[in-house]
Amino acid sequence: MQIEYGALVEDKDNKVLGKVDYIVRDTWSGEQRKFMVRRDAPQTDIFFTPEHIAETTEEKVKLNISLEELEGE
Repeated sequence: MQIEYGALVEDKDNKVLGKVDYIVRDTWSGEQRKFMVRRDAPQTDIFFTPEHIAETTEEKVKLNISLEELEGE
């Protein structure tokens, strides 16, 4: 599963959260470990892990969790 910079991120309820702005890679393996979604102020940016991903395309990342569930974690 490859996450692309600038991909649109939606939660499982199809709510658009923002775009992928930063990707954290493992320095040894090069695997993607986390990615950051930039959000408009006053909302804070959010980091997600590959475990939160349901599916990806070059243009979109679909999460398997809703924003409300994530904020409750």
